[in-house]
Amino acid sequence: MKFGVDYYPEHCPSDIWEWDADQMRGMGIDLVRMAEFAWSKMEPEEGRYDFGWLDRSIEILNSRGIKTVLGTPTAAPPVWLMEKHPDIFPVNASGMRVSFGGRHHDCQSNETYRTHIRRFVREMALHYKDHPAVIGWQTDNEFGNSHQQLCYCDSCRSRFQQWLEQRYGAIEALNEAWGTVFWSQTYARFDQVPSPMPTPNSHNPSHLLAWKRFCSDLIVDFQRVQVEILREICPHHFITHNFMGFFDKTDYFELARDLDFISHDQYPMLFLEERIKRSSPAHLGMALDLMRGTKEQSFWIMEQLAGPTGTEILGSTPRPGQIRLWTYQSIAHGADTIVYFRWDTALVGSEQYWHGILPHSRIPGRRHAEIKQTIQELAPHMDAFKGGLPGSEVGIVFSYDQEWAMQIQPHHPDLHYVKHLYSYYQAFFDKNVPVNLVSDKADFSAYKVLIAPLMFLSNPGLSCKLREYAAAGGHLVLDIRAGVKDWDNAVHAATLPGDYAELAGVKIEDYDCLRQFGQGIRWIGNGEVTESANLWCDIITLDGAETLAEYTEEFYANTPAITRNSYGGGFAYYVGTQLGPLTMETLVAELVRASGIRGIAESVDGVEITRRKGEAGEYLFVLNHNASAAEIEIPAGWQALVCGAGQLQDGALKLPAYGAALFHSDSIEETA
Repeated sequence: MKFGVDYYPEHCPSDIWEWDADQMRGMGIDLVRMAEFAWSKMEPEEGRYDFGWLDRSIEILNSRGIKTVLGTPTAAPPVWLMEKHPDIFPVNASGMRVSFGGRHHDCQSNETYRTHIRRFVREMALHYKDHPAVIGWQTDNEFGNSHQQLCYCDSCRSRFQQWLEQRYGAIEALNEAWGTVFWSQTYARFDQVPSPMPTPNSHNPSHLLAWKRFCSDLIVDFQRVQVEILREICPHHFITHNFMGFFDKTDYFELARDLDFISHDQYPMLFLEERIKRSSPAHLGMALDLMRGTKEQSFWIMEQLAGPTGTEILGSTPRPGQIRLWTYQSIAHGADTIVYFRWDTALVGSEQYWHGILPHSRIPGRRHAEIKQTIQELAPHMDAFKGGLPGSEVGIVFSYDQEWAMQIQPHHPDLHYVKHLYSYYQAFFDKNVPVNLVSDKADFSAYKVLIAPLMFLSNPGLSCKLREYAAAGGHLVLDIRAGVKDWDNAVHAATLPGDYAELAGVKIEDYDCLRQFGQGIRWIGNGEVTESANLWCDIITLDGAETLAEYTEEFYANTPAITRNSYGGGFAYYVGTQLGPLTMETLVAELVRASGIRGIAESVDGVEITRRKGEAGEYLFVLNHNASAAEIEIPAGWQALVCGAGQLQDGALKLPAYGAALFHSDSIEETA
């Protein structure tokens, strides 16, 4: 299965289903995902099941060689269920119970709801367990979507209290870990601990972090209810779920554990306003690399943008070539299967302007032709690197615990976890150095360079892992706010960077949140690399380390800003501020030089080069993210597989705006 589309036969007349299937087959579509929001269509009233319409659609598609992935429809419980059990509606942070009319209008801790899920998922699985056209399942849809401020009902509070008791054992242990003596918050029993709804002031940060962890664990447990049923009844079907990049409600490393592989929804032009534009090529690559890192394996794209996105407000229309380019990028970063969202654009409902391959008229147009071309180009080659990874020598530690803790107390209002990690990622991306985003539980030994940013929380096991990594010859980068707190989000009574002080060879006895005052940074020995320090400055005293860069202003001018410490067979770097692009580029160049890693090949600005390894060599993707043509030199030994509208002559490749090309090499001469 290489290319697919999300299909909603319940949204259109049945007399056009065969036409749809013919058109899909003509494009090269292998599979569809269906039914993830169709509970009321499959069970119009309790206990009365109607799978006939879905059976017919599956058969029509299967007769054209198109297989089906079914979604369990638990993100959209039907109105008859909600009328009978209104306690299933979730409660928001203000204590208001939400209403029917959207999706995800469910409390995931509610036992009545879970009972209905078990009943329906079992019935659906039994119906399709032996169907030759059904190959796998997607659980629910985008877990956590719409649940950011949900749910604070009595059921969730009770489960939270049970979760706390399992974690701490005794209420005295919780009081000690959270420091509840502050503001007279000491509890005598677990059932006194509230869900953290609004208070006149701030909540205890340990309480807030525990709640975030509980909410994530609740979603993991909610999914497991369905996974266990599907594993029992459909042992030969795969199980996946569609993740959402940097969405932070759920720890995706934990959610991924119960799945055969993860899927991802990739929307480069999503209209939501964010601190990092989703259409940034490096940001798109970073999201894909995190998805690959959740199980450290290849994955599916379950929803790849096929047109402008929108509900009440629309995003921009993809320019000619961009859908093809983004498909190439998803595959380049580890996607084995691309499923476009969606086939036809809905005429009804909330997503009437979330455009599919076909417009409202259903007349195939420019985007249809571009996707068809993309499928025809790539499909013949994808088996060669199926399951292949990029062979990254750089790892960036991504931790939901650290992100949650920094959300609770960011210190500077503009200090944003993902954006901070992105500053490192982009510098390697610009050098065409493949990067893995990995859990703090991963094996670090495969990486010559390991970036461990914003390690705000520390625990003995993690601190030991990082020391062992550096001692074994690794190049470790730590930075601001490292070692400040324990794993329960309480401050260590130690000189910063706490558990990492010996490793980094520095002491931090003071720091400066850059709100009213500015600061500069200068790389030692290169006076030209001078720019502003950003957001935060640790005021560093050397304790065995050497200075690589120093501050230029205020009372701590000429003191260390970036340091390097020899530790065992390797090095630990400490970055005392958020770096601007020039200083970051210089730091990454130093890491590349010192560790011996090299980029895949050199390219001009806006042209990404990445790779996937296969049994017969390596496959190189050259992606022009620019709105104008770009030219690069192709290394000797690269054989062109797909150039599209690109022109390859005398070793030079000229790609048009948003152009993409695919090459093969038995072995790569790394030149960057």
